[in-house]
Amino acid sequence: MSSWAADADAITRIIPHRYPVLLVDRVTEVDPGRTLTALKAVTVGEPCYRGAPAHGGPARFHYPRPLLVESWAQAAVLLAVWDTPNPDVTTGKVELAGAIDRIAFHRHVLPGDLLEHRVRVVRAVGDTTILAGETRRDGDLVAEVGHFIVALRPLASVAPPLASGHTGH
Repeated sequence: MSSWAADADAITRIIPHRYPVLLVDRVTEVDPGRTLTALKAVTVGEPCYRGAPAHGGPARFHYPRPLLVESWAQAAVLLAVWDTPNPDVTTGKVELAGAIDRIAFHRHVLPGDLLEHRVRVVRAVGDTTILAGETRRDGDLVAEVGHFIVALRPLASVAPPLASGHTGH
């Protein structure tokens, strides 16, 4: 396993995600084709907290579960494409989420939490990878993902054809 770290700049050279949808801050460990550990720092400055009510207790700051899953899934995509990065979705192969199942949530996430996403490859066949893993906070289990399927496909096979005479601008 490598202890090599990838910061946000390096991550954007591997996957096409950018602010405000880039939800992984750093890769702390990677064993290409096997495992990856990534960090996500949740802050009160996240776009999801805009417009939070002034009153209502801590529940108003629970990090949305769909964003928690998306953040873990971005770590999974990083592992799936680590050896074949494509930060430009207008060329080459694009990453498609095929399915995700057996998600379990164990704890709420709040601003100030540092999430550790742990991802492992279950199986890889051609350009399709099945991954699984978990998210922890201070060692405590926050969420689990049973299976996540990532498929790499040529852009031309998934992009709709341009209308006749349309230049794309």
